[in-house]
Amino acid sequence: MSGTKVDICGEKDQHSRPDRNMLDRDEGESEEEEEQEEDNEQEELGGEECVISDEDYYTDLELTDKDDEYDPTGQTCYMEACEKLQVVPSSYFLRQIQNTELSMMHRGLGPQGTKALAVPLVTNTSILRLNLRDNWMEGMGGAAIAEMLKENCYITEVDLSDNNLGDYGAKAIAGMLMESSTLVNLNLSGNHFTDQSAEHLGPALIANTKLKHLDLSHNALGEHAGQNLGDSLSENTGLRSLSLAWNCIRGRGAVMLANGLGGNIFLRTVDLSFNGFGKEGAIALGQVLKENTVLEELNVSDNRIPPEGAIRLAMGLKVNKTIKFLNMGRNPIQNAGCYGILKAVQENPESAMEALGFSDITVNQDFEDLYTAVKEIFPVLTVNHGGRIGTLRKAKA
Repeated sequence: MSGTKVDICGEKDQHSRPDRNMLDRDEGESEEEEEQEEDNEQEELGGEECVISDEDYYTDLELTDKDDEYDPTGQTCYMEACEKLQVVPSSYFLRQIQNTELSMMHRGLGPQGTKALAVPLVTNTSILRLNLRDNWMEGMGGAAIAEMLKENCYITEVDLSDNNLGDYGAKAIAGMLMESSTLVNLNLSGNHFTDQSAEHLGPALIANTKLKHLDLSHNALGEHAGQNLGDSLSENTGLRSLSLAWNCIRGRGAVMLANGLGGNIFLRTVDLSFNGFGKEGAIALGQVLKENTVLEELNVSDNRIPPEGAIRLAMGLKVNKTIKFLNMGRNPIQNAGCYGILKAVQENPESAMEALGFSDITVNQDFEDLYTAVKEIFPVLTVNHGGRIGTLRKAKA
């Protein structure tokens, strides 16, 4: 505004002073000059008023930014947030606010309490691991934590499991993952996520390259979620471990998810237990084991896989060189499926297998004999099964 004032004064001086070699003007022209001078004066007054108001504005900022009001611990702003949101402050949080790990499980924070908690965490530089499991924060509370994580660049591990985040919370978390560059470990288990949640999380998994461990177990992700996540996993370059246990992924969704795992070259551990992969899903996983050269641990227990599905999966084990732990427990694969998988390991001299899980599946003497022969080739291999057929009969005799 001061610059504008100088320009206006300069224009007035050039045209209104008579001693600057100006031509004589008639009375009409002098009246016009007087009117112009009045206009210029009004503009000058307006400019001065703007300058004064600007000065007052900056003065107000300086008054509110005093060194004695700086709160490095965040306790003051937390108390103010609790008062504004009408929630009871957590003394436990105030005691732990300067620790590297904050664990507040089962505290009943709710949406409002979570919002108040997020306020001091925005600028907190001490906490590196945050555990807020089972606080029923719902979608609004999850959104507050997501907004906080966008600003906080120190927290690397977050547990938001069992908080009923729902699809609304999933959308907020996905938006955070699109921007986060520090989060490494995220637990979202038990949050009532549906296929709609997967539509939000899918693009976030493509964009985010820093997240290494993700837990989406105990949700309601179904067939469409399997398709969305499969497409995302094929392009993801960050994840090292993923848990999709206890969901509803089956049918075409299971096949698409398996295909996505086949295209991923970074995942080391995948837990798909308690879904519904069935025969078709097992066949797709067999193809994954043929193509994938990095996967080390795979859990497909409790997936309704029949004997034929297990044998088709075993075809991938004949050429796989990286898988170390395979869990197929509590599937109806019977002795034939267990025998086929162990036989595939025997026929692969470059197999890295260290442990096979066939819990609650009974085997016969032929399997035991094969296991003895395989142990001579792979001495570190261990097999867990549900017992040998006929053992109880012999014990009675």
